[in-house]
Amino acid sequence: MLWLQKMLLPLIFVSTLFAQQVGPMQQPTFKDDLLDQLVGFWDLNGMVRGEPVHEHLASDWVLNHQFLRIHRKQLEGPHEQLIYIGYDPVSERYVAHLLDTFGGRGSETLGYGIRSGDKIQFVFEYPSGPYHYTFSWDSKEKSWQFVLESKDRQGHWTTFSTQALKRMKPPGLGRGPQP
Repeated sequence: MLWLQKMLLPLIFVSTLFAQQVGPMQQPTFKDDLLDQLVGFWDLNGMVRGEPVHEHLASDWVLNHQFLRIHRKQLEGPHEQLIYIGYDPVSERYVAHLLDTFGGRGSETLGYGIRSGDKIQFVFEYPSGPYHYTFSWDSKEKSWQFVLESKDRQGHWTTFSTQALKRMKPPGLGRGPQP
């Protein structure tokens, strides 16, 4: 019996080392010159389903600079949203985790994005149908535009929402709405 223990102990040790090496490893800092332009405070105006919206947005790098966190808050309504954008170097695409006041059902679906120039288009494959969420940077105007499109049952893409972002000064402590 002692000989069996002597043989198994090294196997257990080696398998434990192997399991630790195969698991998740710390990724290098995610650096993205386009998303860096989104860091800060923004005033957002636009239309959602034909209705005007006004929001404030704040974004910063979080979780060891692995994700850009975007916090949106509607000024005259209850809607609030958090978006976490990271990058998967294995699949060579962006990944977006979208959480909002509509609850957990919609947050089940991840968005996957591809960059083309100064745009990132995320595709969310919801059970109700696909959505495109496109972030576009205008380097001359130093502004962003967010466009959300959905595909109807007939296969036609329609614009659900268009929003323009203009940089604003950081809100002061205790003054005005903050995201």
